[in-house]
Amino acid sequence: MSSAMQELLDILNLERLEHNLFRGRSPQVGWQRVFGGQVIGQALIAAQRTVSADRHAHSLHCYFMRPGDPLVPIIYEVDRIRDGNSFATRRVVAIQHGQAIFSLSASFQIDEDGLDHQISMPEGIPMPETLRPQREFLASEVLPENIRRYLQRRRPLEIRPVQVEHYTTRNKLPPVQHVWLRTVGKVPDDRGLHAAVLAYFSDMTLLDTATFPHGRSAFDPKIQMASLDHAMWFHRSFSLDDWLLYAQDSPASHGARGFARGSIYTRDGLLIASTVQEGLMRLRKK
Repeated sequence: MSSAMQELLDILNLERLEHNLFRGRSPQVGWQRVFGGQVIGQALIAAQRTVSADRHAHSLHCYFMRPGDPLVPIIYEVDRIRDGNSFATRRVVAIQHGQAIFSLSASFQIDEDGLDHQISMPEGIPMPETLRPQREFLASEVLPENIRRYLQRRRPLEIRPVQVEHYTTRNKLPPVQHVWLRTVGKVPDDRGLHAAVLAYFSDMTLLDTATFPHGRSAFDPKIQMASLDHAMWFHRSFSLDDWLLYAQDSPASHGARGFARGSIYTRDGLLIASTVQEGLMRLRKK
């Protein structure tokens, strides 16, 4: 297992403090705030540890309230809202410095048979083996030193973008992107852990799509960006042993907010999860 993947698994392995209380830590990477996907994944793990093993996450809805401080632990408090015959509902609040920084509501369900359909994976997408890693394109970007150091670290995820023009130009582009994702190292065969890792990854690249029509990027110093809320639906059980396609688009941006949607497919076209996110996209006055 790669050291980066082992670090991610360690971060998701929360410490139990009390019956409904857990503590998580953040990696020390020189970043000014905690990565949003980290608190989504940790909060989902906290909720999972309060439901029976036969119930699996099928949806989650989150709000980011304050930036997380990577230098201090995060306390996750779980509210066991309901345990029904088929579904269980949990609410998790992440706390730092005595204040809520994030909240997550998640629903869990036992496996059931039922009607089955899905929209098809986009056609004509090149396979990941034919594409270059995102790291190569970011190397040509003029980035702040702390961001460059962060991107140069070993990461638990490899990203191979299909559309690459936004890395090399500031032209206004269609608000659509497709990226292939793959874990760097094997994730243990645990369905709940796979869901938490995918939730962690789902926060990557999604909001960037809303900057394309404006000739901007997530690293533009003239724009302030941050996740405001995030929702995710798990349609089917899945494995993280191979590449996944993250198909994304941005229907709208307005009022200093950008909105983006994503669909996550296996290599052979099975739709395993859907995401939506709204984020702050504020033009700096100075």
